[in-house]
Amino acid sequence: MSADPGLVATLLSRIETWRGSGLTTIGICGAQGSGKTTLVAALAEALAENGVRVATLSLDDLYHTRAERQALARDVHPLLVTRGVPGTHDVALGLATLDALGRGEAAPLPRFDKANDDRAPEGDWPLAPANTQVLLFEGWCLCAAPQEGAALAEPVNALERDEDTDGTWRRYANAALESDYQALFARVGRLVFLAAPSWEIVARWREQQEAQLRAKGGAAVMSPDAVLRFIQHYERLTRHILATMPGYADLTVRLDPDRAVLGLG
Repeated sequence: MSADPGLVATLLSRIETWRGSGLTTIGICGAQGSGKTTLVAALAEALAENGVRVATLSLDDLYHTRAERQALARDVHPLLVTRGVPGTHDVALGLATLDALGRGEAAPLPRFDKANDDRAPEGDWPLAPANTQVLLFEGWCLCAAPQEGAALAEPVNALERDEDTDGTWRRYANAALESDYQALFARVGRLVFLAAPSWEIVARWREQQEAQLRAKGGAAVMSPDAVLRFIQHYERLTRHILATMPGYADLTVRLDPDRAVLGLG
């Protein structure tokens, strides 16, 4: 899959108008499989070719280590062993990274190894260029707003119904999103939202994504059945984002089921 050239050109133009002095952080939010990583890579390459000092970071790169999530699963709720929802990221690591970039340092950029479900060794983290001008920060729930408490009462799928019967897991994730995550999201200067057509299309995209990981190998690559369960961890917040984020994103990119751009708003 390659990034849409027209979208890349549009975003390059927008970024040029959005840039200020010092570090400018551009957020790109989109559901799993929506093409965020591909788009960010294309934007980073084009910006670098234009002489802009650019770095990239994914919210996924800030996941807690497997050991840390195992501790959360033991102390809070078993579902927190699975990376994904707010509460499973190291927000402090993200803030420290952005602080270092803001100071103009050639800061190490965290990386997470999804195939092995653990943080990559620090020695493998790339360095941002000194005095980075643009940070492209992407994530599936980047800049998401928390839900109202009443919205958490009813389960949205079998996972919540059967494995979060009293709502502890979803309340924990929502509370994390409402508190620590907002400090991280406040660092995003402008927000671009890649809007999938529906949750059902997102589920299809996620299986395609995992199939690519299977082809590469890895200790924690999931089977199709495992993917079906895994994506239910994301369903609640993804549906909420699809319904609410177009109302506050700086630019919403509407996608069709094949990820082609339908329009901008």
